[in-house]
Amino acid sequence: MSTYKGFEPKWFQGEIPENSYRSVFKWGGATREIKAPKERMLQDVLRRFGMDESIFHEYQQDLGLDEVKFDIPITLEDRHIEAIKKIVGDEFVRSDDYARFSVAYGKTMYDIMRAREKIVENVPDIVVYPGSRKQIEAIVAYVSEHKIPLYVYGGGSSVTRGVECVKGGISLDMRLRFNRVVKFNEADQLITVEAGMSGPKLEEILQGAQSVFGARRAYTLGHFPQSFEHSSVGGWVVTHGSGQNSTYYGCIQDMVLGQAYATPRGVIETDQHPRKATGPDLDQVMMGSEGTFGVLTHVTLKFSRHMPETVKRFSYMFKDWKTGIAFAREVMQSEAGKPSVFRLSDPEETSIMLNMYGVMDSPLKHLFKLKSFKEDEMCLFLGFTNGEAGFSKNVAKNVAKAAQRFGALSMTGYVCKGWEHGRFSDPYLRDTLQDFGVLMDTMECCVNWSSMAKVHAAVREVVKARPGTICMTHMSHVYPQGGNLYWIFIIVENDAEAFRKFHASILDAIQRSGASMSHHHGIGKMFGPWLEGQLGRNEYAVIRALKDHFDPDNIMNPGGTLGLDTPEAEKRFLK
Repeated sequence: MSTYKGFEPKWFQGEIPENSYRSVFKWGGATREIKAPKERMLQDVLRRFGMDESIFHEYQQDLGLDEVKFDIPITLEDRHIEAIKKIVGDEFVRSDDYARFSVAYGKTMYDIMRAREKIVENVPDIVVYPGSRKQIEAIVAYVSEHKIPLYVYGGGSSVTRGVECVKGGISLDMRLRFNRVVKFNEADQLITVEAGMSGPKLEEILQGAQSVFGARRAYTLGHFPQSFEHSSVGGWVVTHGSGQNSTYYGCIQDMVLGQAYATPRGVIETDQHPRKATGPDLDQVMMGSEGTFGVLTHVTLKFSRHMPETVKRFSYMFKDWKTGIAFAREVMQSEAGKPSVFRLSDPEETSIMLNMYGVMDSPLKHLFKLKSFKEDEMCLFLGFTNGEAGFSKNVAKNVAKAAQRFGALSMTGYVCKGWEHGRFSDPYLRDTLQDFGVLMDTMECCVNWSSMAKVHAAVREVVKARPGTICMTHMSHVYPQGGNLYWIFIIVENDAEAFRKFHASILDAIQRSGASMSHHHGIGKMFGPWLEGQLGRNEYAVIRALKDHFDPDNIMNPGGTLGLDTPEAEKRFLK
């Protein structure tokens, strides 16, 4: 039942045809209920755009309910298709339009806009659903011999055009059959899984370890990216992913203790020792390679005890962004323990979050005026702890002390619970709003504390140069030396190419500011032209040398991934 008191747009809530464009580009499963913004949030967005409700009177973009159909011929020879069928079985090779399109795009707004406009490009010739490590190794050996491009599709949540089959060829869809537990070792707190394992399935298995494996207790990986519901373990590893609890549990690179890859040079498999001084770390070499060296088949991950009863939630409001940053740095450098979730929002994001999570409809709003906190200046911090009960309590106590020293207003755990409730479902807002031409997308980077304010201002200046643009920013992965800046921008746009140019201007701003090009989204093909410019030519030559070793014929995820075969004229050097 609607809670709107005034005008409410006609949010699309109809059935989504099984083989439609929308079933591919929408966030999440086709049966998932839509998520509409709260009325106050919608009014806030319109106010910031300087627009009235008329933009929501009619759908501005195609709803994508048509059946997927296109005319892109299959160029892979029949003899190769038959050879692949012999490896995996006839029923696990598809070449119909829907199967080919279903693995062509990820979830950046450029992908979704193209899908809505029925721009179908960069599809594979066939989609293969492998069921075992041996099958994947056999496929890699075959395509290496015959110089056939090979791509991998995990959860499909890439926002960097990481899965796009620019050169046609074959796409391995890991979701259907390559998602099992290989080994569970409670003594070492290690679990080995196939790369197609989904985040929710892995977490369900670990939390249910007592019934699944007869374990002594429940466990957790502690890796919860916003894409958690629709991302895979393999995707996390090959893009250097991070979860929202990374300040305590670490990023995925901190959790990986072993990997196995099928490469054109043969199998690469690392051991599972917690530390070693045996030369350059092969695990770190392979992580972040995004399928350009080979296909990740197995991952060994360390896990932790699942103790939800010890979590302490908190929310604080700071008078301004500068004070919030100073508080965040103090918490991370105080050596008094680290919260698990650590999120500080700038003034624009704070204002929208307060409306999104209903805070401005609660008694808390009266405290802001009472304490002289101004809506366009104050900054929201929220977080929670994990760990043993005494440790968790002590971390929360020290966060509270630091917040008090920086003049924060305590908002208890109320706002944190609101964010936590919606942290995996907020992306569903994108489809709902985009039906009316309102686009929401993200960008992120990593910076040191000494340059945090400069990078924040520089990137915002470029984003806000576009009239009627909302630019929200937060830091959500934090370290004693700095943290990431994560931008969520909202614009009105109906043209995919115009959006791509806007997106590129933000990447330009990030590189010019001296920040990293990505903290945890990876690079893919969309960010590829900027990578060499960020790393430096001599440094980038190391990555190219690795590519030449593992994949001399450039058949593994070719077409611009990591910028490896990007034309020189398209590369960006802005530092």
